[in-house]
Amino acid sequence: MKRRRFIAITSTASIAMGVPAIAINAHTNMETTKRKILIFGGGYTVPFLKYMAQLTGKTTPRLCFLPTASADSPFGINNWFETCAPLDVKPFVQRMFISSYNQKLSFEEVLLSMDGIVVGGGNTLNMMAIWKAQGIDTILRKAWDNGIVLAGGSAGSLCWFEHGTTDSRPKDISKVECLGFLKGSHCPHYDSEPTRRPLYQSYIRSGEFKPGFACDDQAAIYFEDNEVKKVIALKEESNAYYVYTEKGEVKERKLEKEIVN
Repeated sequence: MKRRRFIAITSTASIAMGVPAIAINAHTNMETTKRKILIFGGGYTVPFLKYMAQLTGKTTPRLCFLPTASADSPFGINNWFETCAPLDVKPFVQRMFISSYNQKLSFEEVLLSMDGIVVGGGNTLNMMAIWKAQGIDTILRKAWDNGIVLAGGSAGSLCWFEHGTTDSRPKDISKVECLGFLKGSHCPHYDSEPTRRPLYQSYIRSGEFKPGFACDDQAAIYFEDNEVKKVIALKEESNAYYVYTEKGEVKERKLEKEIVN
């Protein structure tokens, strides 16, 4: 598909024409539905989105991007469409900075009609505040319970846990409280930002953080119902870890992974 048409058919205005309200109930069967979250330590890539698309079980899944953490950055939105271009998916974007004049479907109608939702990186703290003001936190919980695959990297991986490390405030890396779908804590960018690893470990050592999961930029963890089902990475040097304390000392358990491309 040519890039110009690719972007044109998936703008926010086009979402209103392509998302049937009746699709909201398409995923609901709570007795058999598996709740799925895929986190990446850094940004999304073609291999990560390809794996996510497979998790939906659909031939051409509808994947929606939430660029809230970057304040609906046009650059980030363009990058989303370009990354999706080689994949057999239908990409959408749901902006948060909208008006009722140009979007006639509710956030719930749009998001619950998707097969997967990807959260972009940026300011986690601001994103959480906006989501709560707009009720997105509640909608995402419904999406998760309904079997819609949730995913994201950086702010988009951190948001699913109870808490973790964020650069969303001035001066220092600090703690942020998140949605709590996944139990425990999280640290993205484990190999690329020098302060992340020691700070995360210090929070776990002190008990301020619960034990949790850390991801290098090019590694990802797939969870089903809070259980790690698979770890994938783009290169051998990239890893994901379970970080915990044992007899007062912080331990890292490297998780077995599969290289994908």
